[in-house]
Formats: sequence, structure tokens, C-alpha cells
Amino acid sequence: MKKLGIIALALFMQTAFAQANRFVYQVTMKPDASNKNDIKTENAYLDISAEKSLFYSENRVKRDSIMQKAFQGGGGRGSFNRDQMESLRSNINYSIEKDKENQKTIYKDRLGRDIYVYEEDRPINWKISSETTKIGDYKVQKAETDFGGRKWTVWFTTDLPYQDGPYKFSGLPGLVVKAEDDKGDYSFDLMKNYKIAEIPALNQFGTVIKVKRADFVKQQEKFKTDPMSFMNQGGGGGIGAPMRIGGGGGGNQNPGDMRKRMEERVKDEAKRNSNPIEIQ
Repeated sequence: MKKLGIIALALFMQTAFAQANRFVYQVTMKPDASNKNDIKTENAYLDISAEKSLFYSENRVKRDSIMQKAFQGGGGRGSFNRDQMESLRSNINYSIEKDKENQKTIYKDRLGRDIYVYEEDRPINWKISSETTKIGDYKVQKAETDFGGRKWTVWFTTDLPYQDGPYKFSGLPGLVVKAEDDKGDYSFDLMKNYKIAEIPALNQFGTVIKVKRADFVKQQEKFKTDPMSFMNQGGGGGIGAPMRIGGGGGGNQNPGDMRKRMEERVKDEAKRNSNPIEIQ
């Protein structure tokens, strides 16, 4: 009995140590530069463990789950409920992992069929103010930075034992509770937090391509003007194609019409995302 008790305690300690914390942020965005009245709001998760953190869209997880079930069932793209997938569209199509041990910030985003990955090469230089206030239950302190072509004001708290934040924000002596750029185009507001068993592994449909950040920016611009060149990479219609672009109909559609419709949709999406979070 004593041995069983020791084993149970060890398992409990192992489980407790393996836990991660999930911080839910409300992200408010004005992604269309030609229509600042078009305000998008969605939730994103910042999952933090002892080794790393991961920032990603809540809708991304829900879409991944639907896609995974469809492919496991052998249905492919045509088996998706198109209305359900459309309701889970996200303006946060990237994910950001912060490797605590190696002090690296890894950005992942899809262009066409492939996942592009780069390591952030710009440090975030914070100017910490003595100004404090209270947001919700937390006493917070003000900090400012210029990053990605925007001036950011953030409020961080030392009430929680984390030095992290949404998006690429890190390096402060506390957790970011609120962040907003000076134009009011983007803001992140901490809504709640709770424990989870572990940080989930996000589905990676398509080939992972590691590049320098500057090369990713070039590829991103090319994708906006010639999206079909990215769709054709890797050959036939595998699961790497972004599901939000393809049609939901049967297999008798004219390939030329499908190609044109897909191209128009990608270009329309590029226009609706003409005010990105990083502008340089």
C-alpha cells in the first residue's frame, strides 16, 4: 500500500508539473486599410508551459479539428460543412511559438499549400514607464515600444509569474494584460485564464519551409499578386491547400473556372487584409 501511495504521488506530481496555463485574449483588428469601420474581433490563446509558449487563434483549433476528422473519415475537402467552416474564418492565420530555453520566437504562416516558418530577428526594445493602474483584477504597469512599423503601448502585470504576452510580445518583467497600437488598428486584451493539460500540437497541412524573415515578406508580397503560383506548388490537390479558398461543390467543375474563382478569392482576401499588424 505504501508503494502504491508513492507511485500515485509521483504520478500526481508529474501531471501537475506537465500542466500549462491558457490565457485567452480578445483580439480587435481593422485589417482592411480602405475600410477602418470594418472591425474584426476574435479570441486567441496564449498557452504557456515551463519550456515554451504558443499563440494562435481559437478558430484555428476548431477548423483544424473539423479538417482532421474529415480527412480521417476519408471524405476530403468536399465533406466539409462549408457554412461551419466559413463561420470559423480567422484573421489570425499565423501561430507564434516562443522557445524559452533558446530565447527564440518562431513565426509560422501559410502561403498557398505550404507553411512558411521564420525566426524573428528583431529584438523588442521596451521603454518601461513608472505609470501604473488597474485592469480587472491586476495591477499593471505601462511600457512602450516601436515594433513592425507600429508604436505600441502595453500594460503588464507582475501579479502572475510569467514574462510573456500575445503575438510576439515578450521580454517584460511580467505578463502583458493589454496591448494597443497608437492608431487603434490592433489591440489585445486579456479576458481570462485557466489550466490545461498540455499545449496542443497544431495540425500542419502541407510542406514546412524554413526561411529568413525578409524572404518570407517577399514571398508574402508575391502571394498577393500571383496566388496561383503558390497553389500549384507540390503538384495535385493534396490536403496542403488552404481550405478557405477551395469550393465546396462536386468534382464536375471546370478546372479553368475553379482556378479563376480561387485566384479572385485570394486576391479579395489580400485586399481585406491590406492593413497587416506589421507594416514594415
